[in-house]
Amino acid sequence: RAAAGAMPALLAAAWALLAAAFLAALLLWQATVRRRPGGGDGGGVSGFFQDLIRYGKTKRGGGRQPGWLHRLQVPKRWFTHFYVVSVLWNGFLLVRLFQAEFLRGPLPSWIQHMQHALGRDSQSEDMADSEHSSVLLALLLLWLHSCRRLAECLWTSVFSDGVIHILQYCFGLGYYIGLGSTLLCQLPASTRKGKELSVHVCWYHVVGVTMYTWASLHQHRCLVILAKLRRSKSGSVVSLSHSVPYGDWFERVSCPHYLAELLIYISLAIVLGLHNVTWWCVVMYVVFNQALAAALCHEFYQENFSSYPMHRKAFIPLVF
Repeated sequence: RAAAGAMPALLAAAWALLAAAFLAALLLWQATVRRRPGGGDGGGVSGFFQDLIRYGKTKRGGGRQPGWLHRLQVPKRWFTHFYVVSVLWNGFLLVRLFQAEFLRGPLPSWIQHMQHALGRDSQSEDMADSEHSSVLLALLLLWLHSCRRLAECLWTSVFSDGVIHILQYCFGLGYYIGLGSTLLCQLPASTRKGKELSVHVCWYHVVGVTMYTWASLHQHRCLVILAKLRRSKSGSVVSLSHSVPYGDWFERVSCPHYLAELLIYISLAIVLGLHNVTWWCVVMYVVFNQALAAALCHEFYQENFSSYPMHRKAFIPLVF
């Protein structure tokens, strides 16, 4: 267990640094809102900072921007590209890992070099079958999540004319490449040295998959609710404006789809056996990243809808 729990220090440090950066951004935004009479977008913060942390509908409330910042925007609907990249890249990693585990073939040398470069410790060559099964299952669930989100972007969601910063867009593309790579780096670079994997189903696999399914179902329901605000009963798009959503987890928080996203990442931590420090660093990044996005959305709803339900929190019921 100690060998299996050895973490690639470089990867863990990178994810922890990202988590700290988004925590700092969240605290800075909250501090500027408290300093400014009546709340708002934090006028003491540079327009560039506001431009980086806001996207979509929240960017419209970000104050006046220098003209050069407008040239660094891309359509928010390009979010779809993130999931295209994730489906292709993580699907490729899943196939290669499946071949290595079940068909006794080695991982490509460039993948092994990537594992070593990202800090994979080769001391854990004797990892238990359950550990290998956990990583394979987590990568499969990540790929299925990306497939569902891609389908929702293509056929469910109705994107407005909102924009995102080009740096956010580039970061998002790299993010989904990094997720699958992080999971793959939880295994030794030499995989199983020709031994076929004996699948072991553990209690935490069952708990993790159950939580993953539950959170995914609610995330889909919430995205359908958002889409229906812009569609007629026949399914035609009739508006690109923003309205107050009701139903499902929207009764508790402003951004339940962000909460569901967090729960999905926690479910993967459970699938990995709860002891994987690297993935918990990923979870911490998701906590602060989604908390910042949810706080900005919550602010938008409160500022633009006078009758917005006061009991709703931004991200986590009764907490934040």
